[in-house]
Amino acid sequence: MTRDLPAGSTAIGFTVLPGEAGRLDRMLAARFPGVGRRRWAAMFAAGDVAVDGARARKGDRVADGARVTVREAPAVGDALAPVAQPELALDVLHVDAQLIALNKPAGSPSHPLRAGETGTVANALIARFPECAAAGRDPREAGLVHRLDRGTSGALLAARDRAAWQELRRAFAAGEVKKRYLALVAGVASDGACDAPLRPSGQRAVLARPGERGALQAATAWRALAAGDGVTLLEVEASTGRMHQVRAHLAASGVPLVGDPLYGGPSAVAAAGGPIEVPLPFLHASRLDLPRGDQRLDIHAPLPPERAALLASLGIASPD
Repeated sequence: MTRDLPAGSTAIGFTVLPGEAGRLDRMLAARFPGVGRRRWAAMFAAGDVAVDGARARKGDRVADGARVTVREAPAVGDALAPVAQPELALDVLHVDAQLIALNKPAGSPSHPLRAGETGTVANALIARFPECAAAGRDPREAGLVHRLDRGTSGALLAARDRAAWQELRRAFAAGEVKKRYLALVAGVASDGACDAPLRPSGQRAVLARPGERGALQAATAWRALAAGDGVTLLEVEASTGRMHQVRAHLAASGVPLVGDPLYGGPSAVAAAGGPIEVPLPFLHASRLDLPRGDQRLDIHAPLPPERAALLASLGIASPD
């Protein structure tokens, strides 16, 4: 391969050889064995792949002689493990020989999308529990068995070995893990539910018709806990784990999350001292109840102080 950029750049470029023409994603998979589909999907989404100087999509077709540029050679194997950052805070809720439960802060990504990325929960986790890097299928995830959106705070689970990771993933997939959230929504909300299928559309999840291509079953239920001036605090239970499920279902039901303009929610709330900006969707994973042999483990994640303070400014007491 030849490099497209000056010496010192991490970008690489190459010319499509005879016999390589076809779908770009398949050609790249052959060129870089060991790089998973999710890693390529993230690179395409970030605009890290170009053909003849133009941003490319994974389904594009390339001809012999086309010039392909990749922003950096995708890391594989141990090189994908997050950079250990012991200076990052880590709020540990529970730890035993198989798993670790964390209270994720709002605004922190769950794990890196590319090698070398820092500032995520996984970077803090790997510094204290390095064995987590080998627990899951993807070293970047540091043994995390599920994810929370960047803006979502609360309970997050990581496995410490491969057997524990596989069992926890199985329990999530089988619907054996009960997930509860606290959600501050705009408007007056009562108890309700939504089971509309969802499908990804760009950076959003949208409601889909049953049987529509890409549609995934999703089920969310909620009950009203308290009301403030133009807002309601809900306890939400998600029976499935689709991308943006709670955000999309609440918005479709007319009560979007406060701080979630992507789904039509307001970016500020009215309070006695004047409007308060809410920079992130107010969603907190408050409880995880999961099977452990013939017993169950109940993980409770307290609200972060800044979210409890926002509720207090609206006259709403934080739930226990």
